[in-house]
Amino acid sequence: MKRVFSGVQPTGNIHLGNYLGALKQFVELQKDYQCVYCIVDMHAITLPQDPKELKEHILDVAALYLAVGVDPQKSIVFVQSDVPGHAELSWILTCSSYMGELSRMTQFKDKSKNRDGESIPTGLFMYPVLMAADILLYDTDLVPVGNDQKQHIEICRDLAGRINGKYPGTFVMPEGYFPQAGARIMALDDPTKKMSKSAENIHSRISLLDEPAKIKKSIMKATTDSDGCVRFDVENKPGVSNLLSIYSSLSGVSIAELEQRYEGRGYGDFKKDLVEITVDALAPIRQRYEEIRYSSELKDILKEGAQKADAIAQQTMKRVRESFGLGL
Repeated sequence: MKRVFSGVQPTGNIHLGNYLGALKQFVELQKDYQCVYCIVDMHAITLPQDPKELKEHILDVAALYLAVGVDPQKSIVFVQSDVPGHAELSWILTCSSYMGELSRMTQFKDKSKNRDGESIPTGLFMYPVLMAADILLYDTDLVPVGNDQKQHIEICRDLAGRINGKYPGTFVMPEGYFPQAGARIMALDDPTKKMSKSAENIHSRISLLDEPAKIKKSIMKATTDSDGCVRFDVENKPGVSNLLSIYSSLSGVSIAELEQRYEGRGYGDFKKDLVEITVDALAPIRQRYEEIRYSSELKDILKEGAQKADAIAQQTMKRVRESFGLGL
């Protein structure tokens, strides 16, 4: 079976964009692939974190992995920092990367430009190299990511290709897997921006653990437009198009069918129905999360997952060390 790798940062409650753009695909992919799913805590510390909160968020994300349907009997679920190979391979890749290619990374530019004169952490600059190490460490074939992550997949492939050119057979060449539906869910209050955990307005997003009342308020307040027509048109109707994408992804009903269903009806009916669809879709996730989050089972699953992941990583690192002439 081909192998899939992906990871989520433990920096706050996972929202609907994370779920529809990534976690939902995690569940579907484990049917046909050997899947390795990581909580990437080492990525989280590229910016300052409260240590106690970070530990809690790691367990939150792990519980949500399981709550959405990731099966630890089919997939490997673990915490990044529990496998030493991530840090070791990241350093080796760093020595084969170039300042120029890293400085061109869009996410680095976006995250560093608004720091108001503060020093920019080196970890933020090197983030793509660690991400490449995550992927290459597991001989990954496919990486399910959003379209905004294409640049990270490209630099991972550049690094793998550069090293394979010198030392043939060192790395498996990964490919990005870009889901079509629900791949890019936008903020409810500003549909020109991606839904984000860090946005100040809590109604810009729907988190997977939100109460029904919060979900209703966020959707009813969501930005639309003045013409009252439920039609998918990202350029001219970004807010309505975003809500249609969410509705379609959660219900399985095509956008074309939804347009027909709400023809001649206002946004009020459309939003009320979307509230019901969203609450119903997230209710079993919240229930399963509550069952697993504080159980001893969760840490046992992560420990076992780290052992399985480390076994794969050690095989890769043995090959990498031989290629680079490291160790005796």
